[in-house]
Amino acid sequence: MSFELPKLPYDYQALEPWYDAETVKLHHDKHHQTYTDNLNKAVQEAKLEGKTIESLLTAAEAIPDAFRTRIINQGGGYWNHNFFWESMTPKGGVFPAEGKFAKALIEKWKTLDAFKEAFAAKALAHFGSGWAWLVLDKNGDLQIIDTHDQASPLSQGFKALLTIDVWEHAYYLKFKNVRAEWIKSWWNIVNWEKVEARFNEATGTR
Repeated sequence: MSFELPKLPYDYQALEPWYDAETVKLHHDKHHQTYTDNLNKAVQEAKLEGKTIESLLTAAEAIPDAFRTRIINQGGGYWNHNFFWESMTPKGGVFPAEGKFAKALIEKWKTLDAFKEAFAAKALAHFGSGWAWLVLDKNGDLQIIDTHDQASPLSQGFKALLTIDVWEHAYYLKFKNVRAEWIKSWWNIVNWEKVEARFNEATGTR
């Protein structure tokens, strides 16, 4: 098997009360596992074993036509969820007080609250299943985007920094159909330290 379901970087209940253990377990062990299994089947049938998920998602033209959509969909689901779990932490919600990432974000949106408002608006307005992202574009500028279903920003040339999953399976058990409450709760577990590290790696900042 080319890809394995990564272990969560925390226990199922570690994100309580902001993200309930039952949803985390179902989301990781069932939904994420399904994407992993389906990706492996598609990769094996396409004879693309040994490829990294990043290489598959950033060079879709190299995937045989008969398997391209399937691998992009399942691979996006696999990579997006890997990224999502690492975007959260039990000790989250603390935005860095200084540094190049903090400076770039404040220069772009003026205040952290303004950024949160813009990001939440993008996540809330997204129609149907998908994701909201903070990314660096090809010019190195911070942008807020959304992607549908399991489309990955990697396939669009972006460098991802942060994401929230707004598929209903990500929040329905606790928040029912009230996506706004899920988004509001999620800010308390955002792993800003990880986001800053991603920014530094993407920009070559030390």
